[in-house]
Formats: sequence, C-alpha cells, structure tokens
Amino acid sequence: MTAYLLNAFIYLSAAVIAVPLAKRLGLGSVLGYLVAGVAIGPVLGLVGSETTEIQHVAEFGVVMMLFLVGLELEPRMLWNMRHRLLGLGGLQVAGTATAFYGAALLAGLDWRMALTVGLILSLSSTAIVLQTFSEKGLAPTQGGRTAFSVLLFQDIAVIPMLALIPLLVMPGYVGDGGAEQGGGHGELSLVSHLSGWAYALVVVGAVVAVIAVGHFLSRPLFRFVAGTGLREAFTATALALVIGIAVLMSLVGLSPALGTFLAGVVLATSEFRHELETDIEPFKGLLLGLFFITVGAGIQFPVLSENLGLVLGLTAGVMFIKAAILFVLALLFKTRLSDGWLFTLSLAQAGEFGFVLLSYSSQNHVLPADLVSILSLVVALSMFLTPLLFILYEMIILPRYQDNSEQGEPDEIDKWGPVIIAGSGRFGQIVNRLLRANDIRTVLLDREPAQIENMRQIKIRSFYGDATRPDLLHSAGAGQARVFVVAIDDRDQAVALVTHLKHAYPELFVLARAYDRGHHYSLRDAGADYIVNETYHSALALGAEALQKLGVHPFRAEKLRVAFDLQEHDGRELLYEKWRAKSDGERYGTGYQELYIQLEEALSGIMQSDRDDRHSRSERGWTPPPKGYSDAFKEPEP
Repeated sequence: MTAYLLNAFIYLSAAVIAVPLAKRLGLGSVLGYLVAGVAIGPVLGLVGSETTEIQHVAEFGVVMMLFLVGLELEPRMLWNMRHRLLGLGGLQVAGTATAFYGAALLAGLDWRMALTVGLILSLSSTAIVLQTFSEKGLAPTQGGRTAFSVLLFQDIAVIPMLALIPLLVMPGYVGDGGAEQGGGHGELSLVSHLSGWAYALVVVGAVVAVIAVGHFLSRPLFRFVAGTGLREAFTATALALVIGIAVLMSLVGLSPALGTFLAGVVLATSEFRHELETDIEPFKGLLLGLFFITVGAGIQFPVLSENLGLVLGLTAGVMFIKAAILFVLALLFKTRLSDGWLFTLSLAQAGEFGFVLLSYSSQNHVLPADLVSILSLVVALSMFLTPLLFILYEMIILPRYQDNSEQGEPDEIDKWGPVIIAGSGRFGQIVNRLLRANDIRTVLLDREPAQIENMRQIKIRSFYGDATRPDLLHSAGAGQARVFVVAIDDRDQAVALVTHLKHAYPELFVLARAYDRGHHYSLRDAGADYIVNETYHSALALGAEALQKLGVHPFRAEKLRVAFDLQEHDGRELLYEKWRAKSDGERYGTGYQELYIQLEEALSGIMQSDRDDRHSRSERGWTPPPKGYSDAFKEPEP
C-alpha cells in the first residue's frame, strides 16, 4: 500500500511542479507532463517498471476524451463531416501507410513487417492534439475541425489494423509459440473462437446495443439518478456508462475509444449532456495527464543512447514524411494556408495507439523485440516534439498570415449559443421562446429533471445541470457566450452565480430576474448589468387595466403607469444607495423606512398632480386623431 501511495505522490508532485511552469512559459500542459515524466523516470529514476502498467490504466483517459468529444457532435454534425471524415481521413491513412511501407521495404524489412510499420506510423496522437486544441482554443477553426476528422478516422482504422496484424505473422517466429490471436494473451474475449460471420454479427450487435442504450435507456436512468439529488450518484452512473461501453467494445474486439465516442454522439442531444461533461472531465484530465507522464517516463535512455543517431533520424523522417503528405492533402482539399499549416503540424507525429499496436505486433510475433524498442522511442519522441510544433505555429506561422491579412471568410464558431439561460421555469421559458423565435441559439440549463422532461415534451431543448457550478458554466460555453440570463429560483444561488460570472467572465453581459426589492439590491451589488423584478411589470400592466375598468381613459391610464414607473426607478436608486450604505444588519433600519415613506408620499403627489392636469380634463384631448389627418402635411408629388 505504501509503495502505491508513494508512486502516486511522485507522479502528482511532478505534474504539480512541471505543468504550471510549462503553462507560464507558454509551452502548454502536454509538454509539461512529458517533461515531468522524463524527470521522474530516466533522469532521477524515481519510477521504474510499474510505468508500463500505469500507462495501460492511463490510456483510459483517451477513451474518456473520445466520449467527451462525441458529446459535442450531434449525429447531424457528424453526417455533415462525412466527406472530410472518409475522404481526407482515408487518404491520409492510406497515403501515409503506403509511404512508410515503401520506406521500410527500402530499408530491407520483410513486406509483412514493412506493412505493419506503415500502418502503425500512419496514426497520430488524438490525446495530444485534442488536448492542445482545447487549451489553445483551436478546435473550432477550420484547421482544427479538419484535424479532428482525420483523427476520428484513424481511431476507426485501428479496428481493421488489429484484425490484420495477426495475419502478418512472420514464419520464423511461429516456432516460439505461434501467433496469439486477439484476446489470446490473457485478455477476456467473446469473439476469439467465433467464425467470421458470427464475429461480424456480434460486432454489429454490440454497436447496436451501444446506440440503443445511449438513445433509449440512458435518459430514464439519468433522470432517475438525478431525481435523488446526489451528485456522487450521477457521477458514478456516468463513469459506469463509459466503463461499461469500453468493456463491451473490448470484449468484442473493437476499440473502446470508438465505442465511447459513438455513445457520446448518441447522447449529444440529451438534456444531461453538460452534466455528463462536467462529471467526466476531471477524470479525463487526470488520466490524460498521467498518460503523458508515463510516455515521458517510458523513454528508454540506454536504448536511446546506443541508437541515438538512428532514433533521431527516424523520428525526423517520420515527422517530415507525415507533414509533407498532410500539407499536400490540405492543398487538395482547398484548406486555407494558415489552417493548412495547423492541420499539417498538429498531426505530424505518431500516436498513443502506436504503443498498443507495437505491443500487439510483438505479442503476435509480427515485429521483433529490438525493432519494437526502436519504434517505441520514435513514437515517444515524435509525441514529445509535437507541443514544440504548436509553438512554432503560434509564434511564427500564424502571425505571418495575420500580418498578410489572408483572404477568406472567418471561421464560424458555432459550438455554443450566444445566450445561456440558467433556469427553465416560467420566467426563463418566456425569455428562451422570444430569443429562439428570432433565430438566436440558446443554451438552457436547469437542475430539475422533471422540468427538463416537460420542456422536451414541447420540443424545447434544455440541459440538466447546476448552473452555479463553475465547471458546468465552462462546459456550457460561458467563455464564448455574449449574454447570460439568471432565472434560477434560489435567491442566494442567483446572487452567487452573478458574482462568479462577473468575476470569471467580466465581458459577459448578465441579465437577472429578481423576486423582490431586496433581491434586486443584492443582484445589483453582485454586478448584474440589468435586473428586472419578476412581478413588477405584470403588476403595473394589471393596475393600468384596473384603472381602465374603473372609468379612466386608456391613454390616461397608460400615462399614469409610465409616471409611476419613472418615479419608482428614481426612488429605487435612492433606496439602493441607502441600503448599500448600511451594514447587513441595518440595511432595512429606520433610515431606510423613513426614506421609503417619503418616496411613497412623493409618488402620491405626482399621481395627484397628473390627475389634476388641466390638459387631461377633457377626454377629447386624448382621443386619437382621425385617420388620414397627416395627409395635409405631406409635400405634393412633382
């Protein structure tokens, strides 16, 4: 137990020291994690043989990341990406694999080994690229979307690669034990002994099961769990869903990352999407960070020192060849030059699935151990250098194109709505309806599952989640939104939410609903830009209607209502200043009450003077002019 705790302390301490330093230097968190791994592994020797085992666990961070990515993609959006997904992604994998296959043949490798090497090196690092895109805000750009399409296709391509590699067994190695088929090296499998047709049916059934669970069963389950009000129960349910899908995919020989991505896409339209994001995000971030540390710690310096020239040359060659192919594809698909460079540099590395396929190839006796060691170093070093390529893009390439004012339409950032509404009650619903009727996208949040379900029944999209949580606000796109409407029922939480919003997002315009005068003051003191009392305008409208029913002319009733509103506004300012000047215990003391009485007397005087105005004694003075009276004022046509 002590040994596990000590290792955990070492890994966490390395991350705590290295990552903030890397971020402060503008190097990004990924490079910080990699440097931390190198420091505690090859340099200081604080961690050792357990690194590989930890890496297998940390790889689950990639699975969680793909689930979160899927949550951001509705099926319609995924369908719209099909041309880039299949066309660009397919050409990248095929072209890169072919190029490395040819290079390996020229190096004297057997065609089976050459093909395996080509397939492995055709993949890029989903973890590093998407993490960096998220940190630097590059995901919504054209280059970011294009890179994501290719990464998604690569993750899909891992499945046939896993099926193909055992068929490339080197005859010379069969005598050492024979090729072990998928799942035959200690892992559970439901398909290891099935025929081809049976295997295909099981795979299709597993995919259908994931879609069915995500679409039909997840919502009632999450609704039931959310009804308990226990956040930890919801978190446990979210983790169980992701882990369960990953296990199912592994049992049928598919990529767990692909399975969870598919589940994420199915749940992208769910009202629980944002809550799922915020619950899974911390685990994803921690495991991904741990994975990057293990990559750095796993660099074998003795092997590197013995083959320094070879490893560095291969790494440079791999990154150059991939970059050249990617740049050509960017030109073929008419990508803007600045985005083309982003696409090229972001994917010019080997990926984390390379470690999996290298280990798998060794276990199936396709690649010898010495070649696997060399290629593992190449994969690790290319991943290590990727953050430096992002720095190159940001500091040298991007400013060049910005200075030259590159032509083309700006990237359409449509990931979030410009308006976030917290609270889907009677007040928030009306605001949401008005905005949506004017084609303004909104993100509607509410913490009551029953209310969410009621909204869905009338085809109004809303999302389950506690808007007072900072992580949920980030997930809902508060950093990209322009307007935030606070319409939650809890008064104290509403004030706390406004305070946080104005502190964390000072440029965000915050509109808030107040229940009464005191709540109005608290919201204003918290920094709300515009506040309206919930019943104020409706009460004024009803009062004006009552005056009409009592015989007051409609125009006079409207004038009285406006005069009341103006006096109330002026008085509210005075009362707020009196309220603010006192401490909490004395804010409604004698001074405040006296001022309130004075303002009410002044209001009565204003109303009385308006009623006694000589210009209002004749109803005819308020009668609208006859139709067409303004024609006399028109200039004659030439």
